[in-house]
Amino acid sequence: MPDASAKAVLRRELLDARGRLSSDEARAASADLARHALALPELADAGTVAAYVSVGREPGTRLLLDALRDRGVRVLLPVLREDNDLDWAVYEGRERLVRARLGLLEPHGERLGVQTVLEAGAVLLPGLAVDVRGMRLGRGGGSYDRVLARLAAADADPALVVLLYANEVVGRVPEEPHDHPVHAVVTPESVRRFPDRAA
Repeated sequence: MPDASAKAVLRRELLDARGRLSSDEARAASADLARHALALPELADAGTVAAYVSVGREPGTRLLLDALRDRGVRVLLPVLREDNDLDWAVYEGRERLVRARLGLLEPHGERLGVQTVLEAGAVLLPGLAVDVRGMRLGRGGGSYDRVLARLAAADADPALVVLLYANEVVGRVPEEPHDHPVHAVVTPESVRRFPDRAA
């Protein structure tokens, strides 16, 4: 099966599993995710962190965003452009988030440009799975592929961290030439680092 087709099948399975989570399970998982993520030295040492606002049954980021902001970290959030690339704006609190297309929540503030992500010491990436090599499976829209390519082209080397549920750490995800490995995955249970990608 071609990698693109295999990715589509795996995405469907993982999204179905997320859909079966209860609100209480998702809420408890987000608290545990925040606790583990906040203990990461990569986040503790970063003056700027690029993150995202979780929606639906995605592993929750809202507690983590607030905790980072309370620590004085400059948190950048993505703003989806018409071409599906990502602009960035500073997170100024939940009350300053607005509804955007595709059901996303975005910051209301000034758009800082696509290159702003290069200022981040750590980048929290959404995803559906990570395998034992650190290869990430995204949703397939390509927005974060562009972000990762931009970081690589600029020789920027922020810590790349994915937040997932435990069942989403898998043996192997289908891989295409444009895919980039990550440094670590955080689940509600633990942190797993990928030695050949150590930050």
